[in-house]
Amino acid sequence: MSEVFSIRISKDVKKKMELLKDVVDWNEEVRRFIESRVDEFYRSRVIEEVRSVIMKLPETPRGSVTRYVREDRDSY
Repeated sequence: MSEVFSIRISKDVKKKMELLKDVVDWNEEVRRFIESRVDEFYRSRVIEEVRSVIMKLPETPRGSVTRYVREDRDSY
């Protein structure tokens, strides 16, 4: 299902768009741009949320990763 989203543009821009309508499908152009920007902002928000969760995690003691890797190697 789709919805309608409208914007106001200057008459000058509208005239230029009319001149270019045989070259550019403005509906598709604007739709792709909006979808791209929404995806970009959504990813940024998700990354920030993940970072905030990571920052709340307790810090691992120094040397833990080295110990885990050695334990894993020795288990074979």
